[in-house]
Amino acid sequence: MTQTQMAHTPAPAQPDPQTRPVLLQVQGLKVAYGGIQAVKGVDLQVREGELVTLIGSNGAGKTTTMKAITGGLAMNDGDIQYLGRSIRGQGAWDLVRRGLVMVPEGRGVFARMTITENLLMGAYTRTDKAGIAADVERMFGIFPRLRERRDQLAGTMSGGEQQMLAMARALMSQPKVLLLDEPSMGLSPIMVDKIFEVVRDVYQLGVTIVLVEQNASRALAIADRGYVMESGLISMSGAGRELLEDPRVRAAYLGE
Repeated sequence: MTQTQMAHTPAPAQPDPQTRPVLLQVQGLKVAYGGIQAVKGVDLQVREGELVTLIGSNGAGKTTTMKAITGGLAMNDGDIQYLGRSIRGQGAWDLVRRGLVMVPEGRGVFARMTITENLLMGAYTRTDKAGIAADVERMFGIFPRLRERRDQLAGTMSGGEQQMLAMARALMSQPKVLLLDEPSMGLSPIMVDKIFEVVRDVYQLGVTIVLVEQNASRALAIADRGYVMESGLISMSGAGRELLEDPRVRAAYLGE
């Protein structure tokens, strides 16, 4: 092909995000515990290859929604469809095996195990030893700090390093959808920058991500789409950048 031909060759058309298959569909989700209706009828969807964020204040029901999606809490009403099938009543173990994986708030690393041992625990549903070993090395490539500390006990790491480990451990299970619950909570500004950089890198690898974050500006800046949750309900939704510029969102969550 000549340079002239190359110059006039149109760039390949990018697929319309709306044509991508829906991996996760939440319909009318209601969750109550302790006599409190924490989630009052949530509807949301996540398409393949998207980064979708769920923002809202403390007590809005974000974490409860995530736990219900991943089998950590029973729903009172509604349905959750994953890969086109209802997963209502399924346990977290089965969902991890099917590729629906959450990194919980608080990280939950195995403190008395090394970084490498933690990563191997993330692959507990797998039997491909060669693939597991290759993925451990891949995680060290994505998270260089973990390679430097591969034999260190996880409980002796900083909060930011533990968050990286929790994310790497979840990726070891080869998730189709990765749910991240408040990954930047309690971290220093420098480490918050690093965590959001890692989230963006993982997304660019093609992993579909659902991100719950109180840092609304950072989350919306990298998200394809966002949902705003208030008092157990979705109050707004739209493209991440559009919500970031919405005066109601800016007043409620960005202090403007």
